[in-house]
Order: sequence, then structure tokens, then C-alpha cells
Amino acid sequence: MKFVALHYCLLPLAFEAFANPITVQELGSQYPLALSGQHPGFSLNLNDRRLVQFEDASQVWMTELEKIEAKARGARFFDITDTRDLGSAAVSRLSTASASPYPAALTANTTVVRTVLKTLSTEGPEANLEKFTSYRTRYYRSDTGRESQQWLLSRIFQITAESASPKLRDSISIKEFPHSWGQASIITRITGTSDSDEVVILGAHLDSTNLIPFLPAPGADDDGSGSVTILEAYRALISAGFQPNKTVEFHWYSAEEPGLLGSQAIAKAYEAAATNVYAMLQLDMTAWVKAGTHPEAGIFTDFVDPGLTNVLKKLVDEYLDIPYVESKCGYACSDHGSWTRAGYRSSFAMESSFENSNGHIHSSQDRIDISPEFSFIHLLEFAKLATAFAIELGGWEKA
Repeated sequence: MKFVALHYCLLPLAFEAFANPITVQELGSQYPLALSGQHPGFSLNLNDRRLVQFEDASQVWMTELEKIEAKARGARFFDITDTRDLGSAAVSRLSTASASPYPAALTANTTVVRTVLKTLSTEGPEANLEKFTSYRTRYYRSDTGRESQQWLLSRIFQITAESASPKLRDSISIKEFPHSWGQASIITRITGTSDSDEVVILGAHLDSTNLIPFLPAPGADDDGSGSVTILEAYRALISAGFQPNKTVEFHWYSAEEPGLLGSQAIAKAYEAAATNVYAMLQLDMTAWVKAGTHPEAGIFTDFVDPGLTNVLKKLVDEYLDIPYVESKCGYACSDHGSWTRAGYRSSFAMESSFENSNGHIHSSQDRIDISPEFSFIHLLEFAKLATAFAIELGGWEKA
């Protein structure tokens, strides 16, 4: 495949089709110190060269600084520097064994599911998100990015110790998935009780960013909200003694913002190990209800598996108090894209349609207290969705 070296001076021309006219030069003129000098607590070299891939399959070498500008202009891409062969085994895998079909109708005992849903609360997500957003930034190449990830890891251990029975704890593993940039991803696994090798994954990303990475990025909605949403679902499930038939994993991905680095690394490892991923759900931004709109669950239809997306719609209809709305978010818009790229079946849900989502992301204004539009009651609807997804797709004899 031919690779293109893209010079920084030509970058505005390469991305002139994107609607957002922000450039790094313009941002730099507003914050003249932000892109110059030393940045204690960060390990980002703006001159490092990376290989990124765009929707048209073009692959472009650019510096980290050029990546920042591309993101500011609205470009979506995978950083494939370390995952160029991701998805190479997908064709052979799918040709040798057909994927297990999803049920035509929901099969879980709805009474059991609703009993678990009743134990969900906004109390835990509020407290967890308040702490998670207290770090100046959760940028993947920052000291506080690593510290916030370590706090989240310790919180998962604490919730497991407090909420899971001794018997269930024997089936749970919690581990870091290390990355070269320092901030690890986190994988929490509840081992299935059956002989099935299928794995169900619920994901969110734990990092945050400002358009200029060295500036504050509390990341309350993007994606602190998704991170605490799946954490609350995990708490409720293990408190109920959830022992799934299939293995169910909760993933918190590092480095989503610079090109889905963390989730691609994990998908690459799973592909190499021939892991049989049955279903993947990504939750990225779950707490915003735009003024003048009605609460709804955005169910995304691009770069996802249609069959799994239909299951997601059924779960919304059955268990949530809000309707769903179909939407699209484009290429590489969140970590489900990494699993799709690897040839696995993924799905994606968000706080609203893409058009009505939080406009404060990637800034210092992505805070809990920025507006009444930030709603933990709305977030709780997605904790319901994550919980129902785990039970329905993972199976549970009790259900």
C-alpha cells in the first residue's frame, strides 16, 4: 500500500472539507503558551511521526502536531502506527466458523433483569465522576492521565470487594492492559459458567483531551460519563450475584482521543489469540440532554453490526424509560470502531443523536456543573442499557 507523507503546511488543504475551521495556528494565537515551551507532566513529543488512516482507506504519515490540527478540524481517523495489520485475520476467521446468530427476540427473564435495574443508582456515578473529573486532564500522555487511571483501577477493586460474594470474586479478574505511553487500559472479566468460548464486551474510554492537549480537560461527558455508567452496571450486576453463561468483560480504554490507540491494541491482542467476541457495546457520552430536546438514546447505525444494533433497540424498548433515535457519527468516532475494524460485531450507544450531543467536549468546559443539561438521571438510562446488555447477551441461568 502506498503511504503519503503529509507536510504540516499542506494539512489545511487536505482537510478543507471538514466543517470545523479551527486550526492549531488559530488555537495557538488564543493560547500562545499552550503549544510552545516545556510542558511538565506530559510526555508528548509534537514532532513524533504517526501513521493514520482515514475513511477512504488512505494512510498518511503526520506528526503529533499535525494530528492535533486534524482533530481540531473535525477529521476522524485511526492511528494505525502499531496496528497496521488489525483485521487481517477477520476474513479467515469468519470463513472457518460462522458467527453465532443473535436471538430474534429477547430471551432473558424480564422480571430478573428489572430486579437488577432497580438497584441502579445515581449516587455512585455522581461520586465517581466528581473524583474522576477532579484531575486536571486524563490525557493519555500526562501524569494525571496515569493517576486518574490508577484511581479508577483502585475503585473497581474496591467495588468488587464490597459488592461481590466470595464465590463470585473467584470468577472475577481485574487487570491492566499496559501500553507504551504509560496510561493503561483496564479489563475486568467475569468468567462464564458454560463451556462457551464466547465473550461479551462493554466498553468506555477513560482518557480525556482538550483540543490543545496541554490545557485542562475534565472530560465529564467525554467519556467520564460512559466510564462511570459501565462501572455502575458492573456494581449492580455483581451485587446481584451475576454469573453469566458467556464470559462478560468490562473495558475502560486508554488513548481513545488520539486515534483509538488503546482499543485497537486490545482488539489486536484478541484477534491474535483468536478470542471469540460475541458482542461488543461502546458507551461514549451518556449524560447530556440538549435544552429544548426530549431525552432519548442515540443508537448508531454506521460502522456497527446491524444485527447487534437491532438487539440494542429491543433492549431500549423493553427496559429504558426513553425512546431511541437512530443516528450516525462517522468513521472512527469511538472505540467500537476498533472492534469493527478487527472484524468483530460491535454496537454503539450515546446520549442523543449526534447532532444533539454535548458541544462542550474537548475543552475545559466539559464539566458536571456546566449546565442543567448534564443529567445523572439520563446517565442512569444507559446504566440500564449496559446492565440489560450484559444479562441478555451474556446469559444467566437465574434469568
